[in-house]
Amino acid sequence: MSASTNLQATAAMLDHGRRELSKIVAGQTTLIDEVLVTVICGGHALIEGVPGIAKTLIVKMLGQVLGLDFRRVQSTPDLMPADILGTNIFRIATQEFLLHRGPIFSSFLLVDEINRMPPRTQAALLEGMEERQVTIDGVRYELAPQFTVFATQNPIDFEGTYPLPEAQLDRFLMKLQVTYPVMEDERLVLERHHQLHDNRGLPVLDVTPAPEGLLAEAQREVRQVRIESALYDYLLGVVRRTREWPTLALGASPRAAIILMLVSQAWAAVEGRDFLIPDDVKRAALPVLRHRIMLKPEAELEGHDPDRILRQLLAAVPVPSVVDGEQARKQ
Repeated sequence: MSASTNLQATAAMLDHGRRELSKIVAGQTTLIDEVLVTVICGGHALIEGVPGIAKTLIVKMLGQVLGLDFRRVQSTPDLMPADILGTNIFRIATQEFLLHRGPIFSSFLLVDEINRMPPRTQAALLEGMEERQVTIDGVRYELAPQFTVFATQNPIDFEGTYPLPEAQLDRFLMKLQVTYPVMEDERLVLERHHQLHDNRGLPVLDVTPAPEGLLAEAQREVRQVRIESALYDYLLGVVRRTREWPTLALGASPRAAIILMLVSQAWAAVEGRDFLIPDDVKRAALPVLRHRIMLKPEAELEGHDPDRILRQLLAAVPVPSVVDGEQARKQ
């Protein structure tokens, strides 16, 4: 679908990101689109999947594609808040304290295996993720305007892990789930690894950063995507239904409704439309809501999972009759 003239920067950002990321990542097209949507929305993402399926690789490459100052933290059970934020060090020569800045003072932060990080250190990320600022020894420091956190976690490993609390999960715009690649893509992985990696197994491809200012312009365009009055009601219908669904102990908050609206706008822009339709909301619902709802214990015992319940919920919410694109532009 051709992009609207109002979405030229978004289309350019998507084309550039897909092209550069696909140089090193075989397949995973859904994940590539989802990480690009995350940064276009100006949010953070939690990526969940078993080891060895390119979670860390795609985030590292994304930092290069965006041309942002990239830092990585490998989480361990003994990681301290100061290891993330930094600390004041007394210098005898000058008789004053000097702040040694931690990795959070970057534009793009990858937190690998975040569920291995102890709760105290997880909490140290909250202020930075929500307000793009941190407080160290009572002094407030501003973070980069484009500060973004991508975190990974392994869903099958429980020893030595600390599940993220709901308050921390809510700071992530989306929770992305990565599955094994199909056979054709996995074959391509082998071919590329044989051809395009050095003797240490490191990729030798160069990634071209996006033009300066392109991401900021794409973020501005996404927020201009038009929303019909009926779709506000549909968005709220989806979110409010989670609060009364029989198998859910906790439904989505009003903040979840705001995020669902923003991500839906981004998916409309991905499709080259400057107006919203119900399919955009359905596409955004699972990654936006799957970590913002809590199942009842009996539902878990019966084998339910958040995605299954959200699909049932979406099927139960009446879909509004939406005017076509031309009429949407005129209204």
